[in-house]
Amino acid sequence: MSDTPLTVPHPQQNDSSFADIWDELNYRGLVHVSTDATALHEVLAGPPITFYCGFDPTAASLHLGNLVQILVMRRLQLAGHRPLGLVGGSTGLIGDPRPTAERTLNTRETVAEWVGNLRAQIERFLSFEGDNAARMVNNLDWTAPLSAIDFLREIGKHFRVGTMLKKDAVSARLNSEAGISYTEFSYQILQGMDFLELYRSYGCVLQTGGSDQWGNLTSGTDLIHRAEQVSVHAIGTPLITNSDGTKFGKSEGNAIWLDAELTSPYAFYQFWLNTDDADVIARLKIFTFLSRAEIERLETAVAEAPFRREAQRTLAFEVTSLVHGVAATEAAISAAAALFGQGELADLDAATLGAAIGELPNTRVSTGTTVIEALVSTGLVASSSEARRAIAQGGVYLNNEKVSDDTADFTGAVLAGGFAVLRRGKKTLAGVAIEG
Repeated sequence: MSDTPLTVPHPQQNDSSFADIWDELNYRGLVHVSTDATALHEVLAGPPITFYCGFDPTAASLHLGNLVQILVMRRLQLAGHRPLGLVGGSTGLIGDPRPTAERTLNTRETVAEWVGNLRAQIERFLSFEGDNAARMVNNLDWTAPLSAIDFLREIGKHFRVGTMLKKDAVSARLNSEAGISYTEFSYQILQGMDFLELYRSYGCVLQTGGSDQWGNLTSGTDLIHRAEQVSVHAIGTPLITNSDGTKFGKSEGNAIWLDAELTSPYAFYQFWLNTDDADVIARLKIFTFLSRAEIERLETAVAEAPFRREAQRTLAFEVTSLVHGVAATEAAISAAAALFGQGELADLDAATLGAAIGELPNTRVSTGTTVIEALVSTGLVASSSEARRAIAQGGVYLNNEKVSDDTADFTGAVLAGGFAVLRRGKKTLAGVAIEG
């Protein structure tokens, strides 16, 4: 493939080269653990079933870990199955136990606001039309009316404390200095009750989630077996890590959010573009709808011409288009090209330019600040004398225009949003916010 930019994302469809969706999920590395695999394979290959995945509003936005689950839901829906997207209006008031410390409880108002945010995000990825239309549910609807006595009599009686203590999240906390409160200890009962409610109301027979939630997922399957004498199913996807063992989806300690206000489309695109060669094929399998044949071709491209970064560019385009749309993706691509002198900085809007500059070393200056002073304050050079030498050697650019005068300042160099871009050489960049 040439270096021609992609313009149309791959259509959302499952790969017909697989016998069924179970085989495709396994090929894409999305089944880390499950209930009876043979029975589950048979169920997914048969008539449409109803399944669900839950999302707790413990933040204002979903992140890349949640996107894994959403795309599993979408793949199952494309296979004909009926998704229930659950946003935890009640479980979000508690939060599932973290391995190290008790969660800070958010206010009811905050949780309600975040429920709305998450619901809107999930709805963008599913279809709400046709015979297998998706449905959104909120577990606060069946939890809030339930009295404590009814909860203990109807639900609590089915749980055994010994089994609950063995759950990984609970045992980790019991062995920590922080311990665990009864509130968080009870979380698995609430999640189990969700599965029971959805089984009774919608005939839901499958729950999907991260493998770190396996204890909570099996709380639901066990509860339904005890209460209804029926076997239902669960799939736990793997926790995704980079090939070097570091946590996936973290950028300098910050999560990669699906909300454009929290992680800009530019930063989102750059995150995927910077994927290591050792990780990019696995990411293509999980986060895109590319076929097995297309992924295998890109795998060959990585092996034979890694310098072209074709797999990374495809991954970045596909996932950013999926989450933020093609227009925002194209703007991010144009911004990256313009920063390095391959496009017009003046054509970028303030939001895109500001997002791009936010990913660079940057400084604030007044209009009369000299380029030399800004080179030093942004860290592009170590001293004023080094800055003068760089200018004399023709290696300094302001908004992609070569700086030849060492007395030059930012007068007349203001781009959209009050920004400017400094570049030393071909690849060393810094952003400048101009005041006054």
